[in-house]
Amino acid sequence: MNQNVYVLARDVKIVLNNGENMTELTQVYKCNVCGNIVEVVHSGVGQLVCCNQPMNLLKEFSHAEEKQEKHVPFIKEKINEQHYVVQIGEVEHPMEEKHYIEWVEVIADDQVYKKFLKPGEKPIAEFKLPSKPKNKLVFREYCNLHGLWKLELDV
Repeated sequence: MNQNVYVLARDVKIVLNNGENMTELTQVYKCNVCGNIVEVVHSGVGQLVCCNQPMNLLKEFSHAEEKQEKHVPFIKEKINEQHYVVQIGEVEHPMEEKHYIEWVEVIADDQVYKKFLKPGEKPIAEFKLPSKPKNKLVFREYCNLHGLWKLELDV
């Protein structure tokens, strides 16, 4: 097997395997050894590798899979077509040292806007988009214990 290896960041590399694997824009991968998380910003052929192990593509959970309503992004306030206040969970998600939301993002057309959160902060993010989105909006959040969650909104 012909392989080329490119280092992307500390301990993260992509291994090219004759077109066997393909990453897609905005996919999120996690290393099960060290916990590194990578969001794809340029799609390509190959497999993401960290700590000499293939990284795992995170599944995006949605409202249909949520029972306690505390992980799915929730539109707390829509100020206008470009301005959203997003809370994580209709019942506010805990923001404790051992269990919290690491980041919230919105994907609008071909742009990604992200806010990083810390324990003790409210699980709320405000996004002011530069223009009205043409397609759907995808709001995503990452919980350090329960993974990646999303809400898709038609505009």
